[in-house]
Amino acid sequence: MLNSKGRAEIFVSGRVQGVGYRFFTEDTAAELNLRGFSKNLPDGRVQVEVEGEADSIKRFIEKLKTGPSAARVLDVKIEWKNYEGLYADFSIRF
Repeated sequence: MLNSKGRAEIFVSGRVQGVGYRFFTEDTAAELNLRGFSKNLPDGRVQVEVEGEADSIKRFIEKLKTGPSAARVLDVKIEWKNYEGLYADFSIRF
């Protein structure tokens, strides 16, 4: 059976900037073989776009709800999209 691939655009709010959150997303994405990016937004949120196996993305999102120890995640908004193969790896954007 083929695993279904997907893409998700995720917006994380709370105390998620200046606490290593983007590095956490990069490490977690690598563990789960996901591709995409994370970046800080001017409004204090972190934007994450990720592609890969849908089951891996779901596990990734569960980890994002906690984040690194210094973070305090208040909300995670997810918009599921069709897989497009846009990314060669996972990176932090500035």
